[in-house]
Amino acid sequence: MRRRLAAAAALVLLAACSAPAEVQQAPSGESPFVYVKNTDVVTEWDPSRSYSNEIIAFQNVYETLTLWNPVTKKSVPRLATSWRSSADGRTWTFSLRPGVTFHTGRPLDGEAVKASIERTMQARTGASYIWDAVSSIRVEGPRTVTFALKYPVPLDLVASAGYAAYIYDTKAAPDLGKWFQEGRDAGSGPYTVVKWDKGKEDELTLKAYDRYWGGWRRPHYNTIKYRAVPDRERAYRMLQRGEASFVNRLDPKLFALASAAPGLRTSDRPSFTTAMMLFNTAAGPMKDVRVRKAVQRAVDYRGLVKALKGSVMPASGVIPEGLLGHVPDDVPKQDLAVSSRLLRLAGYGPGGRPLRLRLTYAEGEADQEVLVRRLRATLRTLNVTLEARAMPWNAQWELGKKRGQDIFVMYWWPDYADGYSYFGQVFRSADPPVFNLSYLKDQGLDALLDPVPELTVTDKPTAQQAYERATTRVIDQRAAAALPWVAKSQRAYLGGIQGYDDNPAYPDVVFVYDLRPSA
Repeated sequence: MRRRLAAAAALVLLAACSAPAEVQQAPSGESPFVYVKNTDVVTEWDPSRSYSNEIIAFQNVYETLTLWNPVTKKSVPRLATSWRSSADGRTWTFSLRPGVTFHTGRPLDGEAVKASIERTMQARTGASYIWDAVSSIRVEGPRTVTFALKYPVPLDLVASAGYAAYIYDTKAAPDLGKWFQEGRDAGSGPYTVVKWDKGKEDELTLKAYDRYWGGWRRPHYNTIKYRAVPDRERAYRMLQRGEASFVNRLDPKLFALASAAPGLRTSDRPSFTTAMMLFNTAAGPMKDVRVRKAVQRAVDYRGLVKALKGSVMPASGVIPEGLLGHVPDDVPKQDLAVSSRLLRLAGYGPGGRPLRLRLTYAEGEADQEVLVRRLRATLRTLNVTLEARAMPWNAQWELGKKRGQDIFVMYWWPDYADGYSYFGQVFRSADPPVFNLSYLKDQGLDALLDPVPELTVTDKPTAQQAYERATTRVIDQRAAAALPWVAKSQRAYLGGIQGYDDNPAYPDVVFVYDLRPSA
């Protein structure tokens, strides 16, 4: 059955002037921008299939037609300078920015946009579903592209997605998939790939692209280095010594130190990033809904938020506040008496058979370590042993796709600034699983979700009601997951860096071109 995107913006016409002419010369200088992340950076090189951590690099290498502005909550120009839609929202025309070239040297024109999006649509993986409304793409000229839609969606919002909306050179190589997997890029962004060392700490290096359409007249970084450092204390020391420019996440203690440290700056904002404990509904002891509900009630939600000292917020419903589908006043609570009773009914718990559960989480995620430690102690009192394994993200994800655990802990954020992907990608039936790592197969839920994308445009109150019913079905009835918290975006970076702004639609992304280098 077709998966559709959800859309939450009004159908509008936005326009902007082209960028001013600037010198097409990459900046000089040896000081790179060093981004330290606690997990692997690249999981997939093909921009049509990319759907994970590499967003932090790809948003500097590739560009989309539009960009989501968190202040106005609307799309703004990027590769498209203006756009318009028909009265019924089924036809969209985008005017493209002149003078843009891919890193391969070829021009970015209407034909390239059409070929890029059609290739992504044909991939039918990752977030390619965002284009499901598109029935055809017509090139009106070198700088004009028109989309015909099967049903109305705000395509300007879709075109701002953090995944699957990238425009790239499909003519970069005869075997494009193989070419990408060698660590190459075909983007139009301000930076291009220089070196990739999979599995190494110094994993990825980008350099400034000489012919970038925005120009290089003012001060910019000429190099970006992405380093994978799971040890957060070490990452903080690197920042203190100036060996790192930016650390995307610190534990509460280190963040407090960074906030008071001379020479450092911090950013603390709400995010759209939700912690999820996905329960294996297909096999093992968690196949029993009573066991799932017991574990759900065993989580000390309030205690976790308190223990993480301001770095997280309580989750309410599945979709975080600020997006259509959020359910207020639905914060989960711990109830160990209910957990014990449910486990006894399932034959486990105090006085029953001992139960062992296998949990995986991402190596380097200090807040997830707190979750694991506290949950293990709680479950021990219920005669349940929690075997927790911290893994590099790529390895954890591969194991999850093979149904290799009872509980899969991960963070989830939207494909673009909309709530549908929390359900459509995580809880809608999928075989083989990609991010439906609870392996939930619920045709009733699927039928409930399918009309939501169109309703988001035509009847928001009914869409909200559908989201509320889906939340009840996933969390209360099927108990496919527990949502311990919504993360806050707490960043630390060198004090001399100017121009950083956190955008929740692009989690953990630093748009390095917009920064002013520190002295």
